[in-house]
Amino acid sequence: MRVTITGPDRLGTIELPGGRVLGWAERGASDGAPVLLCGGAGWSRWLGFDAPGVRLVTVDRPGLGASDPCPGRTLLDWADDVAHLVAELGLDAPRVVGFSQGAPFALACAVRGVAAAATVVSGGDELAHPVFADRLPPDIRGLVELVASDPAAAEAEFAAFGDPDTMWRMSIEGSPAVDRDVYLRPDFESAFRRALSEGFAQGAGGYARDTVLHMSRWPFDVADIAVPVDLWYGGQDTNPTHSPDFGATLAGRIPGARRHFLPEAGGALLWTHADQIVRGDR
Repeated sequence: MRVTITGPDRLGTIELPGGRVLGWAERGASDGAPVLLCGGAGWSRWLGFDAPGVRLVTVDRPGLGASDPCPGRTLLDWADDVAHLVAELGLDAPRVVGFSQGAPFALACAVRGVAAAATVVSGGDELAHPVFADRLPPDIRGLVELVASDPAAAEAEFAAFGDPDTMWRMSIEGSPAVDRDVYLRPDFESAFRRALSEGFAQGAGGYARDTVLHMSRWPFDVADIAVPVDLWYGGQDTNPTHSPDFGATLAGRIPGARRHFLPEAGGALLWTHADQIVRGDR
């Protein structure tokens, strides 16, 4: 297993209509195939992945890292932000990748047509969809119900809970050995911890809003996605906020979606199988 982690080659911000700032980072050759990463819960632009021939752009969602907050924002608002970023950076028909909690943000970009293709890796599913009503662990079901009944209270609860150390501890303690082997490598741990520290630099508001959006009914129908979609899941992934059926239902809801299920892999597919994921291998 080959896993490499490097820091960004270039950092920057853009100003969005209305004056908000969006922070971004870039890795790889400037003439590489453009890939835009929607990272996991609480991440900043500091954590990415390496793949040959790829120009990887990581973006701070509002309230995380270098991006200004945007109270009350939606998943589709994020797609509009990304559309401006794509135009500003001259990204030609990018693939958008959503890891973990970044999945619904990537799919929002796909449904808006901002990206030429979308890839979900160890992705958070639409947990509030009725198909999962009896298939979630009790604690996750309780959070989904709280978001549905009182989203403001849920957002406040997530904000009180979230911080870099808690997110790191959850990532390690809740992961199988195959993932801990990746996360505890010194270079990875350093990059991951830095991404979380920068992600929460403005407080936990950005993380809290993201979590409400993930656990709500999504404001779009994935059946309307008209670009190619690949879903990647590892059978050893134990994260209860990822897809309860490793993307099987989600793949069936998205026209033409390809599901890649690796029984022996964990949730760290984004780093253990980066080359395959970018190429879209079966």
